[in-house]
Amino acid sequence: MVLAIGTRRFSGKVLPAVCVGCVLGLVSITWASDQIPGAQQDKPIAIVNATLHTVKGNTIESGSIVFRAGKIVELGQSVTIPEGALQIDAAGGHVYPGLIDPQSIIGLTEVDSVRATVDARETGTINPNVRAVAAVNPDSELIPTARANGVLLAVSAPEGGLISGRSAMLMLDGWTWEDMTLQADTGMQIAWPRIASTTAGRGEAREAAGDPELKVLEETFDQAERYRAGLQSPTPPPFDARLAALVPVLERKIPVVASAFRAPQIRSAVAFAKHRGLKLIIYGGYEALECQEILLAEKIPVIVAGVYRLPARRDLPYDDAYTLPARLAAAGIPFCIATAGRFGGSTLRNLPYHAATASAYGLEPAAALRAITLSSAEIFGVQDRVGALAPGLDATLFIADGDILETPTQVTHAFMQGRAVDLSSKHTQLYKKYSQKYERMK
Repeated sequence: MVLAIGTRRFSGKVLPAVCVGCVLGLVSITWASDQIPGAQQDKPIAIVNATLHTVKGNTIESGSIVFRAGKIVELGQSVTIPEGALQIDAAGGHVYPGLIDPQSIIGLTEVDSVRATVDARETGTINPNVRAVAAVNPDSELIPTARANGVLLAVSAPEGGLISGRSAMLMLDGWTWEDMTLQADTGMQIAWPRIASTTAGRGEAREAAGDPELKVLEETFDQAERYRAGLQSPTPPPFDARLAALVPVLERKIPVVASAFRAPQIRSAVAFAKHRGLKLIIYGGYEALECQEILLAEKIPVIVAGVYRLPARRDLPYDDAYTLPARLAAAGIPFCIATAGRFGGSTLRNLPYHAATASAYGLEPAAALRAITLSSAEIFGVQDRVGALAPGLDATLFIADGDILETPTQVTHAFMQGRAVDLSSKHTQLYKKYSQKYERMK
């Protein structure tokens, strides 16, 4: 039996809600089954009387938003509600675009300490042909817990080795990885070598003489350049999966996502990308402000690898990580915020609180929200589909009963390209289970 219509409460008012995929047991509610992906939108949906956080424009108070066939068609304080539309009265509620984590291993790992559940890395150090998206587990228990807190999209990236492979932007709902893929091959992941020495002046780095990993990178990209040139010759070379995967990188169709935390690494990555004409995104960026001049000159964005962390060095202030987003914003360096951290994909649900901490330490609240929505979309070139509320964009959005940057706030409805998303998770299942246990003990 599939429950199609239920009720929710906003400020004491009972409101209609869409709850697709809530499966009931034969006799009692057990919630033991995996969540069922949302069905395709078959009628217009109108969310009315809500605060619309458009991100791209002004916040709209007491507004309505209409979406049809998975796309937003209209929003504002006065909209035309199509005949036969399902209306959700969200009085007192807030509508947000789906939050985006720009760097994670969601779907690639389940329990960090159990090797059999970790599929985020491949054997060897040079694996540009690896595609993380093909290894994603759509039935991961970590996916429902992330989307239950508004994180509806995430970049899933391979790790390990020097060139780890290609990441992908995922929608966190779907039967298969193909269903979940918003955009495949969003970046070539490279763990940038630690650089022992740098040159001073003009902020440009000289690669450390004799560094073996940098030499390997140079040789690999040289081979890829020769391979690309050979493809245009009358007698093309034999197919090489690793070198073929680097051709779109050389052609600037796929950016390099360089994990570079310290200033020497960042300078080296920028010098490498500039020399070869590559598109570059810095992931980590703890010392990005020490490279402010070159990052601005080359228009290179930074993915902040988590706000919940200790200072990178003992001599830094305790709040160095908390204030980094505000300092990047003040410097004019484009950035977005990821969760990152030692617990892998299980921490995605905390994404809004990373942004909230950045807001508490100097970043404007609107900029904090942008850093986990539209900024991520822009950095990966999907801003024409997600990251904001605007006509023509995907109806990938959610309703919350308060400010999503505040921990008491609960997400009450979510939609992925117009599909109603089941918001139950292992957490809610355990809550229901033990609520019944203690109820019976009275």
